[in-house]
Amino acid sequence: MTADSTEPMPSVRRLAQRENLRDSVANALRAAVISGELKPGEVYSAPTLGARFGVSATPVREAMLDLVREGLVISLRNKGFRVTEVSDEDLDNVAAVRQLIEPPTIRDVVPAIPAADYPRLRRLAEDIVVAAQAGDLIAYIEADRVFHVTLLAYSGNQKLVDVVSDLRSQTRLLGLTPLVESGRLLPSATEHHELMDLVEAGDGEGAEQLMRRHIGHVRGLWARSQSS
Repeated sequence: MTADSTEPMPSVRRLAQRENLRDSVANALRAAVISGELKPGEVYSAPTLGARFGVSATPVREAMLDLVREGLVISLRNKGFRVTEVSDEDLDNVAAVRQLIEPPTIRDVVPAIPAADYPRLRRLAEDIVVAAQAGDLIAYIEADRVFHVTLLAYSGNQKLVDVVSDLRSQTRLLGLTPLVESGRLLPSATEHHELMDLVEAGDGEGAEQLMRRHIGHVRGLWARSQSS
């Protein structure tokens, strides 16, 4: 291989694979925190989490440092990581800020979404429904994140996408398990297909209104599940 070859060196390939694994683990851990699979106030060690997710402790430690920076967990020396707790007031504030950003952005991006992208977006929406039907909370949270972030990316404003991603990470849907058991999660999941109906119809105003209701539904479902 010549010095100016574009083929990645083995060490570079390994690094890329490591980074991909770290991102995958971070997404799974993030979803587990948001869904309540990892409980607020509880301390988890990297080896324990590694065994739970089928990976070694090293990528878990690296991924958890990302979650520390996001405020989802706190690092405890020689103990592991404690999941941070979020108050009702915090959740209300996060929902309020999301209402300010996401609905008008969805309205504005509807005309910018190429028709050729509709099938891919439909598949992303269906991933959410499938996860809800299967009761797979981690898959549900991750599929939901991917769908919404993908739509917002059509704004061309990466800063906005990053802000919303951060806000979504601060959400805690700790009552998803009873919602799955009662069948109340599926209607929220199917709202993503309703949103795609409006996107495909070019109805930006309708998409904005649905997005407002959707954020309200998610917050309301969490509140009701906590009291059930």
